[in-house]
Amino acid sequence: MYLANNHNPLKNKELIDSYFSSEKSLKKTVEETDQLFFSLVSNWAPAVNKTTFLDKIKSLWTKKKEKVVFHHTLADETDVYPDWKPILDREWNQLKKTAAEKIALKPGENIRSALAGGGKHIFLEEGTYIIDELRVPSNTIISGAGPGKTILKLRPNAPKRSFVITNDNHVKGNHHILIEGITMDWSIERLDPEEKSSSGNNRSSCLTFANVQYGWVKNCEALNPGLHCFDVSSTVYDYSGDGHRARGGSRFVWIDNCTGSGFGDDGVTTHHSDYILITNCFMHDPSGRSHKKGFANSNGFEADDGSRYVWLINNASTRCFGGVEVKAHATSSAASNVHIIGHLSVNDNRSYNFRHIGHHAETDPQSKTALFLTATRIISVHPVFTELYAGSKPRALTISAYQYVVINGLRAIGDPDYNYKGLPIAGIQYKAKHIHIQDVKMDHFPTAGTALKVFGGANKADHITIQNVRFTNCGKTPLFIASDVKAFSLKNVTMA
Repeated sequence: MYLANNHNPLKNKELIDSYFSSEKSLKKTVEETDQLFFSLVSNWAPAVNKTTFLDKIKSLWTKKKEKVVFHHTLADETDVYPDWKPILDREWNQLKKTAAEKIALKPGENIRSALAGGGKHIFLEEGTYIIDELRVPSNTIISGAGPGKTILKLRPNAPKRSFVITNDNHVKGNHHILIEGITMDWSIERLDPEEKSSSGNNRSSCLTFANVQYGWVKNCEALNPGLHCFDVSSTVYDYSGDGHRARGGSRFVWIDNCTGSGFGDDGVTTHHSDYILITNCFMHDPSGRSHKKGFANSNGFEADDGSRYVWLINNASTRCFGGVEVKAHATSSAASNVHIIGHLSVNDNRSYNFRHIGHHAETDPQSKTALFLTATRIISVHPVFTELYAGSKPRALTISAYQYVVINGLRAIGDPDYNYKGLPIAGIQYKAKHIHIQDVKMDHFPTAGTALKVFGGANKADHITIQNVRFTNCGKTPLFIASDVKAFSLKNVTMA
């Protein structure tokens, strides 16, 4: 399979469904994952009634005592959504009322003046607008004629720290903002070809919502940002330690039907923000230029430091370092309560990578916050080595340091002619605990050492359940579980 640069992300669901066409329905699968997840987390808090979303549990984050809330994922035969989505729908109707005044602009007209004061719908007619960064006030809609038709492009002398679009006030915050039907071009050609493309913290992206409540980004394209295509962020990133979250995080933001390419770091990313919905998006072909050459951790989709309640539904990625990475840096809280439902990863180096850096080795502390993930109907097609991160080994799935994880439906398809050099294709390792994996099919990895490996040693994984797994043409030892791994269960594992 090859995903072309002009791949239509609205086709993602159809492609994902094709890998599970003969299986149980989408609705049944989502409900099954939801039940498995709540059963698993009840082990974390056995005294709490799981039907109440466990909302009486105090969080682990120490800067501010917040409740840990568990939400259900809901589905019918055609659609999937978190149970909190009605909040977004209600506020969407509110935005339509407050931004009722519509102003149409042509290229060359002053967008900033039109934006002043908010409470407007600015429609940008077809054409290319050469701009300094646009700062959008509350209660504002900016829409265009569609990607490739309405283009916002940073001027050649724009500082490297510039956004194409961001909200007006990162400190006090903004609310009710919609960006729709626009191409955002960060103009990376204005930099020296050997120059690092980002300027630090959450700067240098095509679109950043920082400290935004109720935000929507729909049917947009982001090209060649120095850092990220789309960043749902806090006022500043926070690196004060595991258990801390940054102030000024965003809440209730939906990114839908968006594409991005050429990103210096990640396509879509989240930091220290809650209630994020990312649907029907396609991220591909990063530049990796915000990193040192050969060390580009450039992911298509990333739920990063301190993020919570993130749903990623029917997205696709190709030729990235990671397709979907859920993670944190060593000096920050991990993303938690992240739910992936439907993802197609093609030729990414690590299709699905769940980790808390700095909490893996025997001498590292156990992560306080790397908790609560689900992945349903995920597909890895031909994970490969990449020059983006030259020393990284290709994997369909890696789980490190995270606890209370459900994987329900993984299809990993290799190339029988590709040399995987005796490596494992999927790994559970580095203090990962309470992992439930089921409905896995891994095919065409004859040069792999192991298809699925549960690592042992001083930093071993434990409390692992693996069931309903089939390995076909996956080397000499398709499944390997280290002898010192504690509390593991196998059921219905077949090898051909």
